[in-house]
Amino acid sequence: MHFPDAKEKFGIVYHLQDMPRNLRIRLKTFTNHEPPTFPTLTDIYPSANWMERETYDFFGFKFTGHPDLRRILNVDDMEGFPLRKEYPLEDQSRFDKDDKMFGR
Repeated sequence: MHFPDAKEKFGIVYHLQDMPRNLRIRLKTFTNHEPPTFPTLTDIYPSANWMERETYDFFGFKFTGHPDLRRILNVDDMEGFPLRKEYPLEDQSRFDKDDKMFGR
């Protein structure tokens, strides 16, 4: 998660489920560090490997102790992280939009 205006900018949530006992646990943690760094869960849950790589790829979160932290879906030479809220919502270069038409 990325909340640019919040007190704690970056957050991560793990949803864990014990299928035989039907137990669910939600782990939440937040940080303000740049780059955001969290401990990996791949030692306990090996299946977290791909999800942590995807989170790194789209948000830039570093996972200490991760065995293979690299881009998984985006190209290797891509700069930035596409799911961070660091970009304006609208194209600032457009001149054909009149804000009066949108109630602004």
